[in-house]
Amino acid sequence: MLATSFVSIFACSKEKMARGHQKAQSQAKAQARQQAIKSKQGHSANDQKKAALKALTIQCPVCRSMMPDHKTFKQHFENKHPKEVMPDDLKDL
Repeated sequence: MLATSFVSIFACSKEKMARGHQKAQSQAKAQARQQAIKSKQGHSANDQKKAALKALTIQCPVCRSMMPDHKTFKQHFENKHPKEVMPDDLKDL
């Protein structure tokens, strides 16, 4: 009886160790897969900066700051440069 209980305890501990190793391998494989997917998507800081610059299309002639649209540009111009003459294309908005 002592021999069978020792064998069963040894077998159980061996299975736990194998599963732990298997789990670590699985996690490493999943992490490598996620990194490959992330690198293909292009979520780097440099890509985000490029996308943000593409969205900023209008430049203020006074302070050279960039704006995404005419509405924001008009608000900026009214708040930051109240003494300056507003450009003709902003007067209509």
